Amino acid sequence: MTKEFFLQLLKKSSVLSYSFAKNYVVNELPEDFKYSVELNVSYDDPSLTQFDMYPNENDTKILLINELEVVELLCRNGKVPVWIDISVDCVYKNKTIFNLECAGRYSDDEKEFYYNRNDTGPFGIKGPTFPIGYIDGKKFKLKSKYKMSLFSWFKNKFLKN
Repeated sequence: MTKEFFLQLLKKSSVLSYSFAKNYVVNELPEDFKYSVELNVSYDDPSLTQFDMYPNENDTKILLINELEVVELLCRNGKVPVWIDISVDCVYKNKTIFNLECAGRYSDDEKEFYYNRNDTGPFGIKGPTFPIGYIDGKKFKLKSKYKMSLFSWFKNKFLKN
């Protein structure tokens, strides 16, 4: 898969996930996006020789990167994870943050991609994580998982340019 095509799929999947999340959350979701990526969450059998795998990346998280950095991170020798679950995670510093949970199996064979039937390649559109006690049909507030410094909060709140 080319990096350009992967970038198109990432953008398309981000918009789909963004639109989906708006049905569930009360937060204003900015149209400026960042991504947090969890690598190799599938803990695959290393004997699966048809895939490239990176077992040393188990539990690796890369936080708050842009779409071009996502492409550089996940496109390896023309191969990408066979599934990437994308969901709106939170709002932080006036950006909508997406979580990308990635399989550890990398392939260039489109038949291996889990979500091809949706025209999103390896991307699976998922909803935001519902809070405990979620009531069907009632929107909820996303909680930020990132801490903003007191100065940044004050600046954003009172010193907007």
